[in-house]
This record gives sequence, structure tokens and C-alpha cells, in this order.
Amino acid sequence: MLDQLLSPGLSLYLFMVFAAVVMLSQGLIVPTFGDARKTERHIKKRLARVASASHRGQLRSLLREKYLRRLSGPERFFESLPGMESLARRIEQSGHQILAYKIVLLGFALSLLLAATAWWLTRQSPAVIAFALIGFWLPFFKINRDRAQRIASIEEQLPDAVDIIKRALRAGHPFSDAVNMVGQELDGAVGREFALTFADINYGNDQRNALLGLLERVPSMTVTAMVTAVLIQKETGGNLAEILEQLSKLIRARFRFYRKVRTLSAEGRLSAWILGMIPLALFAVVWVTTPDYLPTLLEEPLGRKLIMGAAVLMLIGTMWIKKLIRIEA
Repeated sequence: MLDQLLSPGLSLYLFMVFAAVVMLSQGLIVPTFGDARKTERHIKKRLARVASASHRGQLRSLLREKYLRRLSGPERFFESLPGMESLARRIEQSGHQILAYKIVLLGFALSLLLAATAWWLTRQSPAVIAFALIGFWLPFFKINRDRAQRIASIEEQLPDAVDIIKRALRAGHPFSDAVNMVGQELDGAVGREFALTFADINYGNDQRNALLGLLERVPSMTVTAMVTAVLIQKETGGNLAEILEQLSKLIRARFRFYRKVRTLSAEGRLSAWILGMIPLALFAVVWVTTPDYLPTLLEEPLGRKLIMGAAVLMLIGTMWIKKLIRIEA
């Protein structure tokens, strides 16, 4: 029985089950206002049109150099490697306080651990490579998931923040004080981000750069709309309180629309779960009721190819359903 439990075919099937569950969770549990690639590219294009790239890039470089100088020699070396700056920005956006190179080291450690476990169980090189890749990917999955959830929570609270700024402006407060009120009155990530923006302005930075810094820390369409509205009003004039009032209504209407979309697409998401889990449930039922029926499928080369083909088709179907029920902003 133990030899059958640790057979290569069964181990391969369990890996396919794990991959299917991961794909389902990635495709169906990530919040609607997550970090979709198309949306992120759209935000970057808008930011490039709004911001002065050269000045902002010089400021970012100076801050990066100051940040690196505070680290020890080995940490400075690892944090200076290619890709670490981008990873550090994503870590900051996720709300975690950890150096970027430590995430990479954690990925390597998990990769070695899972690879050793897979080798001890299966003695199969493909399974070892697959589990090593999964182990390396897990910390980045955690960062990206926390980042998406944090941005989603900020977007949900943003209409309240805009209303506070609007009321403060109508009461005669300057914009910087209105931003400070958001940081004081709202809890969670949105209060922290606006508090950082006020500190940026209070310590002498330009208001434009402080708002662009907020947009870099929270790369979302709603924050882009707010920052763009404020910057355009500073250049062209107008009643900022009225602009923010209309923006607040627009953001709330957008959220109502997306909630309606999620309600209408609930059947599609449930169908994806059912279609993804039926093969796994049937396999478990057959394994429990008639265990002598499965060894041929698991041990024969053709049976393993059929399992791999079925798993690939199941993942493709799940991704296709996700594509159909998802609406990009």
C-alpha cells in the first residue's frame, strides 16, 4: 500500500491536482480590482503622460541611493542587483516591510525544501523540477496577492477619503491639511498612504511629486483619476471641491457596477469551480471505492500522458472561463 501511495504516477497526479487548485485560486479568488497586467500598463501610460519623467526619475534615483546607503555592505550588494528595485516597489505596495533580496532567498530556500521532499517521495526528476519551481514562486505569489488585496482595500475606502478632502476644502482648509485629515480620520492602508503623502508635502517636497509618489505606491485606476483631477485643477484652475464631489460619485458608481458584474458572473465562477473539481472528485471516489481500477492508469505510460493531457486541458478551460467573466477597467 505504501509503495502504491508513493508511486510516480500518483505523485504526478497529486502534482497536477495541486497545480489545478492553484490556478483556480489565482483565477477566481483574486479580487476584482486586482493588479491585472493590462490595467497596470494603462496606469503606467497615464502616469507617463501626467508626470515629468526626467524629474521624477532623478528624484527616485536619489531616494534609492539614500535607501541603499543605510544598508550594510552585503545587503547593499544584493539590493543593487537587477530587478531588486522593481521587487522592492511591489513589496512596498503590498504593505510588507522586508528587503527584496530576502524574498528571493526565501524563494530559493522553499525551492530546495520542496525539491528535496519531491525527490524523497518520487525519485523522479520532472517532479523535483516542478516542486522546486513551485517553492520559488510561493513568496512572490504571497507578495502579489497581498498587493492586490491592499490596493483593493484602498480603492474601497477612496471615496470616503475624497469626501473628507472635499469637506475640508469647502471649510477653507488648504489641500495639504485636507490630505492630513484623511490620514488622521481613516484607518487602514488608505490612511497610512495619505499620511505619507502629507509628510512628503510637509517636509518640503512639491505637491505634484507627492501626489505622483502616492500614485506610484498605489497603482490603481481610481487613484489615477483622483491624482489627475487634482493636478489638472492646479494647472487650469476651477473649484476643486466640486471636481472631487463628482469624482467621488463616479468612483462609487464604478464600484456598484463591478459588484453587479460580480453578481451576474457568479454562475460562471461557480461553473469554473465545478468543472475544475469534478475530475478530482471522481478520481477520489474511484480511488476509495475501487482502488484496483486505477493502477493501470497510473503506472502505464499512456495513462500518465492522458492524466497530463487532461490536467492541461482543465487548466486551459479554467483560464478561458476566467477570461470570459473578467472585465478590465
